[in-house]
Amino acid sequence: MRLHTRDQAREGEKEVKQPEEKAVTKWNPSVEGYLKFLVGSKLVYDTLEKIVHEAPHPFYAEFRNTGLERSASLVEDLDWFKEQGYTIPEPSSPGLTYAQYLKELSVKDPQAFICHFYNIYFAHSAGGRMIGKKVAEKLLNNKALEFYKWTVTFPQLLQNVRDKLNKVAEPWTREEKDHCLEETEKSFKLSGEILRLILS
Repeated sequence: MRLHTRDQAREGEKEVKQPEEKAVTKWNPSVEGYLKFLVGSKLVYDTLEKIVHEAPHPFYAEFRNTGLERSASLVEDLDWFKEQGYTIPEPSSPGLTYAQYLKELSVKDPQAFICHFYNIYFAHSAGGRMIGKKVAEKLLNNKALEFYKWTVTFPQLLQNVRDKLNKVAEPWTREEKDHCLEETEKSFKLSGEILRLILS
């Protein structure tokens, strides 16, 4: 929590330096920026889901079909924007960079990869939903995108994945666990660069 600002979490210690670190209520997003964010997010989720499906490390298979997957819902949302007459952009540097980094980590550094897996899905489930709601209020006449909807009880989905993460990490050494945690700041940085696209 210390990597958040005070606006983002009570325990936050990070100083506000970037526009996306301000409280969401103070953001001035654009539809074009939001589309860049959704496209970048889709690339990252596509990459995560493909890695888990192919399982370069066998324990990744534990995280298939968790119910947290977002790629299909993002396809629906981008199709909706197309129907409204918007042009869907190509993925930009933040999404491309993060997707490539995840591919590399997934093979050579499974503990670091799991940190990103956890942070991407769990951040979207908490702050991500709040951001989606605020952006929908400002830009989409309160339309709730599929990206922010789940078909089953959401807290149970999170608990199921948390249990799997704990099971997978149980045999790790203390050094491997610490290494996983140390990757959190990098995860926040790369995710933050995609989030910043909303304000572009």
